[in-house]
Amino acid sequence: MPQAILDSHIHFWDPNHLSYPWLAGTPINNVYLPADLLQAAAQVDLQGIVFVQADCIDAQGAAEAEWVAELAQAEPRIRAIVAHAPLEQGEAVRPALEILAQNKLVKGIRRLIQSEPLGFCTQPDFVRGVQILPEYDLRFDICIRHPQMADAIELVRQCPQVTFVLDHFGKPGVKDNLMSPWAEQLVTLAQFPNVWCKISGLATEADHSDWMREQLRPYIQHAVSTFGIDRVFYGGDWPVSTLAIDYQTWIDTINWATPELSDTERNQLFVENAAAFYGIA
Repeated sequence: MPQAILDSHIHFWDPNHLSYPWLAGTPINNVYLPADLLQAAAQVDLQGIVFVQADCIDAQGAAEAEWVAELAQAEPRIRAIVAHAPLEQGEAVRPALEILAQNKLVKGIRRLIQSEPLGFCTQPDFVRGVQILPEYDLRFDICIRHPQMADAIELVRQCPQVTFVLDHFGKPGVKDNLMSPWAEQLVTLAQFPNVWCKISGLATEADHSDWMREQLRPYIQHAVSTFGIDRVFYGGDWPVSTLAIDYQTWIDTINWATPELSDTERNQLFVENAAAFYGIA
């Protein structure tokens, strides 16, 4: 029987429709649509998809969410959208959130932090923008690189009413086999009960063409043991993940790295927890 998957982290894009400057010169500067995902994930029982904003230009954030809602009319497994909003505007972000909240699939916001300087997400206006999210029943995806972990901890500390998920383990330094201080900071982050962790996007933090699953195992094991099986969930990070790993191999790697999980716990990791986090019935 194919493994059941609710994928909490999928991107679609069409550079002919919206503008994605970061794709220029990359091997993934192509069109990626639901049919392409279904081909990549042909070996699993893909029960649901959470689309996560794909870093089109800021002015097109709302248009991206609308476009994905249109895709969902033909592909009903698209169950939720994590949209872009300019949270650094603080209180002034409300009109943008009100527009997004009218889209019933929008369940969360991701304002990318990873490419911003240290201190960006602890600025008062950014913090205030995040604090507003529960008023619209929206969660926040934290997307950082590991040197920004201390900032993420401070952001979370100031937003006790917000439900957070850390994307891609906080992008630890897998390529250099770095565990510290990321590992200790992850323990600190997990002490906040309103923070979850996506088991996603790890292979792309290694050497894309020269990595072994043994490199990934300590990061997977540490995240699962630190957050506990109730606050971790699977994300494919497709098609960005294809820079380093294919869809099925990432699933196989997670299963290999977590032999201690029961069938019930594995279903939490791959299906139930993402549904609970994003409010997917």
